[in-house]
Amino acid sequence: MKLKTSFRPLAAAMLVVFSFSMSLCQTAFATLPVVTSLEPRGVVRGEETVVQFKGTRLSDASEVLCDLPGIEILEVKAVSNAVTEVKLRAAADLTPGLYPIRLITKSGIANLRLIGVGSMPLVTEVEPNDDFAAPQKIELNCTIDGVVKREDVDHYQVQLKAGQTLNVEIEGIRVANSLRNQNILDPYVAILDEGRFEVASSDDSALLQQDGFCSFTAPADGTYSILVRDSSFLGSDLGGYRLHVGTFPRPVAIIPGGGQPSTVLDAQLVLSDGTQRSAKIPLPSENYPQWGVTTEDENGVTPSPNWIRVNELPVAMEQEPNDDRTKAPVVAVPGAYCGVIDKPGDYDCFTFEAKKGTKYRVEVFARNVLRSPLDAVLNVFNPKHATLTSSDDSRGRIDPYLEFDAQEDGNHTVRIYDHLRGGGPTYAYRIEVSMPTPSVNLTLKELRRDEAQVVEVPIGGSTAMVVTATRDRYNGEVNLSLDGLPAGVTATTFPMPAGRPEVPVILSAAPDAKHNASLYTIYAKGDDKNPLVGGKLSQHHKLVLGQNRREMWAYDTDRAAMAVTDEVPFSLELIQPNTPIVRSGSKNLLVKINKKEGFDERVSFRTLYNPPGVSINNSRYIDKGKTEIEIPITANSSAGIGTWPIIFVATYNSKTGSATTVTPPIMLEVQDSIFKYEFPKAAGELGTEVSIAIPMEILREYEGEAEVQLVGIPAGVTSPAATQKITPESKNVVFPLVIDAAAKVGKHKTLNCIARIKVGDETIVQTNGPGELRIDKPLPPKVDAPKAEEKKAEAPKQPAAPKPLSRLEQLRQKK
Repeated sequence: MKLKTSFRPLAAAMLVVFSFSMSLCQTAFATLPVVTSLEPRGVVRGEETVVQFKGTRLSDASEVLCDLPGIEILEVKAVSNAVTEVKLRAAADLTPGLYPIRLITKSGIANLRLIGVGSMPLVTEVEPNDDFAAPQKIELNCTIDGVVKREDVDHYQVQLKAGQTLNVEIEGIRVANSLRNQNILDPYVAILDEGRFEVASSDDSALLQQDGFCSFTAPADGTYSILVRDSSFLGSDLGGYRLHVGTFPRPVAIIPGGGQPSTVLDAQLVLSDGTQRSAKIPLPSENYPQWGVTTEDENGVTPSPNWIRVNELPVAMEQEPNDDRTKAPVVAVPGAYCGVIDKPGDYDCFTFEAKKGTKYRVEVFARNVLRSPLDAVLNVFNPKHATLTSSDDSRGRIDPYLEFDAQEDGNHTVRIYDHLRGGGPTYAYRIEVSMPTPSVNLTLKELRRDEAQVVEVPIGGSTAMVVTATRDRYNGEVNLSLDGLPAGVTATTFPMPAGRPEVPVILSAAPDAKHNASLYTIYAKGDDKNPLVGGKLSQHHKLVLGQNRREMWAYDTDRAAMAVTDEVPFSLELIQPNTPIVRSGSKNLLVKINKKEGFDERVSFRTLYNPPGVSINNSRYIDKGKTEIEIPITANSSAGIGTWPIIFVATYNSKTGSATTVTPPIMLEVQDSIFKYEFPKAAGELGTEVSIAIPMEILREYEGEAEVQLVGIPAGVTSPAATQKITPESKNVVFPLVIDAAAKVGKHKTLNCIARIKVGDETIVQTNGPGELRIDKPLPPKVDAPKAEEKKAEAPKQPAAPKPLSRLEQLRQKK
């Protein structure tokens, strides 16, 4: 028996998080084209096919970008605003699977879609096929392009010989695109015998995740039916699917789960019927976090690949028995430890020698890369076999990940097992143990929620994007470089300051640039002291969101899309200030517009990127008939000191909807405060005059004339000299206050000092406060004491009459 394996790199690592029900997200930006469906959803390799891209704002479609090689675009023809026809050809030797594709218009870039490429003839579903008794008859080894509508059930009928294995695989979620959990198919497939009994069925699967597959070996010649429906009997007009039906091989696991570049991997394939085959798999010359392997034999070609990892780590296969962590085999570090939890209750252990003070990273690849059913749990034990650390789910994924510092020299052990103590021949895993090095990973910040950022550069104008960095053991300056920009486009980059997570990049198209598009990447490099620190761009595309916006299907690419689009009907100028903004200070930035003939619409402004601690008013606009606007900005007391790029995004109405461009950048200098005040608690009575002496400290030298104004004075209180000149020698500033008799009594914590330094035509402004003024009622006037009255002469008191004696007292006196 001949066995052939073919491969394709994964420019994208696809990730699924199971989730159900409804989700809420923002709609696409109004001017961007949107592709809601492809018809058909896939093509046959080696053939020319016309694919209809259906959606909105497609009337000016001009080209198509393919992230991976092997698909040739022959013609792009816009039929209407809702349909564009694309003639393409997939290479005859192209590996079957799903390929990213993007439609480009003269006004923007459509959302990424996945198009299927197969090796079997394409058959279109023909309704009615709802009835088991009246199915659509098909031949083996074909791919069906169909739709499951609400409460719809599709039936297909095939003939099998005794001993013949039928494999059925469906692409439902994987060819969908919905950020609202609508118009998608969560498929259920089943194989039924002539008595309408299900002999095999599948809803979700470890290999295909929310898409399923099932296999059945016929015990006798006969007719069998294949049922397709939504798992909840929902479906919709856009609930499309690709159903692969045939005798093709369907491996469900490849062991080991990866190897080193430019080597031949001696692998064991575990097939869907439980049998195993040996295979020699040539690996690419570069590292890939996820590499697709497709199997071909005399019965056909696997419709979708299995996934392995390719990197420099040497592979160590498990050696049974290895359940006992005290007797685990010793393996090299760094290294990749591969194996299978081959039975319920199984443990696999590996021991490596660790050095004291060294940090080690231990990462498991099973569910999220290899598509293994293993729900792994990871333990690390020290040389005394005591638990050092453990991990189950990590970083939002099912696979474990951990780092630890070795506290002593000696053999450390890693142990892996299934969370529910399950096991079987497909429970494959790959444990990678390494010593992490400093790195920087880049991506593009989403400017529209849940939508991967695309960049449209207007002819003769500019746009901008924000690059974000995930730092790993490196906190210094990051320098960016771009490669693969469209013709006529140049990039202006800024260093990402130490400790900062993001920085803007300006893209400008020449006035004579033509409409064109490309896929580009961005590279990161450390500062001069860390020249080996680096990284590159990856972009995450959310394709299907479920309940609470959780991902059901997504796709990662290592390049992003950029296009040169229609010209902007105006030009903008953001005036560079000649003075800095200081901490606790404020400033106005001036934007001017030069409108071209025929355009006089409102243009609104918002910032693309705010320096740390700087706030900018995003509600300003240049209205019809106006040519400029001042935009206020403020810096708080801990604003980041340094020079920062400032860019405003301008939004206006175009013929295709709301469109954007950006101002040229300016460099805003943020400096420390110049003045420091100690506000005393002042008090005064109604109808009086008081003075407030505010001690001040001049923190550093300054140029120009300075003054301080007292503001926030309560109603009913005035100052005849609310603005005072100050000099570099000033130690305090005194403000006289006049308190009206009708002023409000109480504590007023509203006093602020605004310092202004005049430098040429500009003013540096710093505001500090608050201070307190207490207004009291006057004390009431003292009242004179009343005069003492003359005492009248009193008559002498008569002696009181004697008290009568009792009879007993009288007898006592006589005695």
